[in-house]
Amino acid sequence: MSANTLRICFISRRDFPAVSGMSVYAYNLVRELADRGHDVTMVSQYRNDRAGAAVYGGGLPPGISRATVVGRESLGEQRVNDGLPASFEQDIEDLVATVEREHRREPFSLIHAQYGYPCGLAALEASRRLGLPNVVSLQGGDGHPVGTCCGTHKQAMLAVLGHAGALLIGSRSFAEEVRGHHGTPLERFTVVPGATDTRRFHPRDESRLGQLGRPPVLLYHGRVDARKGVLELLDAVRLLRREGRALKLVLSGIGPDVDAVRARVAGYELEDVVELTGHTSYEEAPEVYRRGDILVSPMSAEGCSHTILEAMATGLLIVSTRAVGEVDCLEDGRNALRVPPQDAHSLAGAIARLLDDPGLRERLARTALAEVRERYSWRTVGGQIQRVYEQLVGTAPDTRWTRVYDPDTTVATADLSCRFRKAPHLL
Repeated sequence: MSANTLRICFISRRDFPAVSGMSVYAYNLVRELADRGHDVTMVSQYRNDRAGAAVYGGGLPPGISRATVVGRESLGEQRVNDGLPASFEQDIEDLVATVEREHRREPFSLIHAQYGYPCGLAALEASRRLGLPNVVSLQGGDGHPVGTCCGTHKQAMLAVLGHAGALLIGSRSFAEEVRGHHGTPLERFTVVPGATDTRRFHPRDESRLGQLGRPPVLLYHGRVDARKGVLELLDAVRLLRREGRALKLVLSGIGPDVDAVRARVAGYELEDVVELTGHTSYEEAPEVYRRGDILVSPMSAEGCSHTILEAMATGLLIVSTRAVGEVDCLEDGRNALRVPPQDAHSLAGAIARLLDDPGLRERLARTALAEVRERYSWRTVGGQIQRVYEQLVGTAPDTRWTRVYDPDTTVATADLSCRFRKAPHLL
């Protein structure tokens, strides 16, 4: 390796073929770091059981060009299939042992974990044992449920938030939510936005930005989950159809609420309007976006939606909500339309406004496309992350977190009231 090359251990879980924007993040970050000449090993846990695969997909993560990928089955989490509480502690120890083994093969420069828990806690423990600096990216559930679910996970999150070498987070509003849950000072966070591959995701015809198909196509792409607002979207589509509007809705993804969606589609007699595509691979995603005219993203809370960024890069119009995370990259009337969460009438009204105003459509689409190319490309964001690495390399890890969370915690000594130990696929 050259003097400027780092050997990086990236700890993840739910990586491909899982259905998750965070899987996309892991894949693209590792690829960007490898493209910059770094030696990257990704250690990623995955579900290999029917229950987990039905929600997120499952199976070994695929290889990434010029990087090493080590897949580890999350056996502790899968104990629920035997009627036992999930043991995240077992999975953390497996991650740490795997990092140690890879480090012995060739020493790492630093450890970067995706998610505060369980990966971030694994990074802290691996750093403690190996004397390496660490970085933790806070994403998804780190801001919303994790740490508010039970005493064990609360202490684990406090350990990570207080003692990681650097905390990366996708937006200031997300940092403020984490502070609200855990009291973490805002100065602890380094805001590094999400990113997208602007070469892979691009408009089907840049000269036709803002134009609609016949009929116009609404797109929902992501986990089919009531927490993502998918049921309110169906309510909005029913309202628009009652107004006599011709349109189509493409629902791309799998998730825990597919059956509830099918039932509502049937109950609303929308079978001729709604198409459920099922699982869409990352390779297929650009073409799915290009089928749409308007991305509708009705989530109630988000860290930083990669679906939004991919849609912006593909030239789609966007209707989203005033949710945490979205406020930092979307501005109502400038690059998108935004409505209150869980409000089907407002959602329908915003969609109708776009259907009726061609000038607004073109202005929003062109603004969003220019911004994603300038601010949210992986080349830009990868450079920000690399600068964080450069500041930490060679420094000693903060090991005082052991006063907050006992690294010898086992499932036998953990707070078993946690709902994630009963249905851990939600974590």
